[in-house]
Amino acid sequence: MAKPTTRLTWCKARLGEDMNWWVQEISDPIHWDIDGLGIIDPRQFQHIIDLLEPLSDYGLQNDLVDDAFYSFGIDNIEKDKTVLLKRVQDSVLESEDPLFALPDVLDEEKGPYADFVDHITKLRVKLLNDLIDFAQNLTVEELEEEIREAQNADFMEGRASHFFTELTAILEYVPEGFELDEDDDDAKPKSEDDKLEKDLAAVDADTEVDEKIEEDDTMKWDEEEEEDEDDFEETTAPPDDEDIDEDEEDDEDEKS
Repeated sequence: MAKPTTRLTWCKARLGEDMNWWVQEISDPIHWDIDGLGIIDPRQFQHIIDLLEPLSDYGLQNDLVDDAFYSFGIDNIEKDKTVLLKRVQDSVLESEDPLFALPDVLDEEKGPYADFVDHITKLRVKLLNDLIDFAQNLTVEELEEEIREAQNADFMEGRASHFFTELTAILEYVPEGFELDEDDDDAKPKSEDDKLEKDLAAVDADTEVDEKIEEDDTMKWDEEEEEDEDDFEETTAPPDDEDIDEDEEDDEDEKS
């Protein structure tokens, strides 16, 4: 969806030491404060899209995602290594070109980006409550509190909080002491074929264990047979010459 703002037509971004992109200049300095203003690069935004995918099953609204960002394409790379970005009207979700995404934070409390963050926070909590057996359901307030604590820690250490860090913190959030493997098909089989495949894999695993056990038992029997053969060899070994001479002397004494 096209944004109504016409003054925002370009911006310059620089790559920070934290490997995030930060806005250095902007066409609309009256409405935009560039102090600590981050912008999400194409690679980062693709990662965000990947993290959003599981939320589709929980009611993700793509319109809210699109409305939350201004799209920018690369126009030129300057000599000072800054990148000149030009505003485009393409959807940041549907465009085939790599686009930078600037969150719409003109209204930090009730703007499109704030609505988007609120939306994905609720969906992430819903997903976690669905996939993890908590003693008591996780709440949105608990997730938000941990995110704020992390942001406050960055602020106290003099680090600006980047939008990419904020979004990934929400989309990858798992409460301390718990683990969530969203790629684990054991939680929810996608189909009967997937379930069958997992069952067969389990059978194969059990077979391997049984084969190892049988092999170990066979090896034990082999060892016992070897020990019996050794004992037999010891008992049937020929007598020493000294023993033979002693026996002959005893026989002669008896005859005499």
